[in-house]
Amino acid sequence: MSTATVAPPFRADQVGSLLRPANLLDAREKRKRGELSAAELRQIEDEAIREIVRMQEGIGMKSVTDGEFRRGLWHMDFVCDFANVEQTPGIPIKFHSEQGEIEWTPPGVKITGKLSRPHPIFVEDFKFLKKTTNATPKITIPSPSVLHFRGGRKAIDTTAYPDMDEFYADLARVYREEIRDLVDAGCRYLQVDEVNMAFLCDPNLRDFARSLGEDPEKLPHTYAKLVNAATSARHKEMTVCMHLCRGNARSHWIADGGYEPVAEVLFNEFNIDGYFLEYDSSRAGDFSPLRYVPKGKTVVLGLVTTKKGALENKNDIKRRIEEASKFVPVEQLALSPQCGFASNAEGNALTVDQEKAKLQLIVEIATEVWGRV
Repeated sequence: MSTATVAPPFRADQVGSLLRPANLLDAREKRKRGELSAAELRQIEDEAIREIVRMQEGIGMKSVTDGEFRRGLWHMDFVCDFANVEQTPGIPIKFHSEQGEIEWTPPGVKITGKLSRPHPIFVEDFKFLKKTTNATPKITIPSPSVLHFRGGRKAIDTTAYPDMDEFYADLARVYREEIRDLVDAGCRYLQVDEVNMAFLCDPNLRDFARSLGEDPEKLPHTYAKLVNAATSARHKEMTVCMHLCRGNARSHWIADGGYEPVAEVLFNEFNIDGYFLEYDSSRAGDFSPLRYVPKGKTVVLGLVTTKKGALENKNDIKRRIEEASKFVPVEQLALSPQCGFASNAEGNALTVDQEKAKLQLIVEIATEVWGRV
């Protein structure tokens, strides 16, 4: 059904996840209790996705997602479908918000054997989205780095992978298999959700990397090679973007720190077309790291927060775009929310109407600044 032709990322774009409707959350709980079949849940998901696609198209978004409505958590539904990736109990992590801190224990992963992809993971989900929208369908996948950073060497079976180079090679291969199938399904807009490059901007999380025996100065180079190898199956007309996230759970975050520690590698060693960068608060630092952005790449400024419902002032956002343009030409800039609205099924602390108003604001500002979305 999709007939869009303008190449992304768009002047008004979005990260991906959207607030789940109450009936979908209820259906997922019923499925967990065995009160709904997988097919019945799928039908409810389908209808919810049709509705959220209509909403996005109705406000003028050129990039449309399925809201990640079929996922419980932004990354686990994907990575745990690889063979020999097992979910493990996580470690307690302090998440921050303007109201204070919470301690939450997101699940971890470990590698118990040789990696393989027994079946396509998000391909059927993408096919459904593509036939449902007239806009450009966008699929998001977690960065392969999530299978390394949280546990490091200790979380990767040494019998299967005595050499870490073999692990990275296999990890890139299974990602290529999925991306190749997405390409064959017609995907031309792919986003890699990369939290760990953003985490490496935080001094405390750089110390965490050291505690795992990793060098935070070397990891960005390692991850650049990994992502490049993983996405090398891309179609020549496919746009591959990257979203950097400092944590997004129930309107809380994990990491603080500007992009300076990773900027030169991020913008020049990753074979990425565009970067969705969080810039909704001072914890993301200033715009000066954008001086490393080369010609031909787009920075999508995440100036509209998804952490709270209050609507931003249009003129304030325009001023911030102007500030960013001192470091990278405005022709290489675009606008989006700072993150998804619901990286887990529960979502952030705002309403669907507030979510829609923020997306509408982004469309309006993009039209006024660049003359189009």
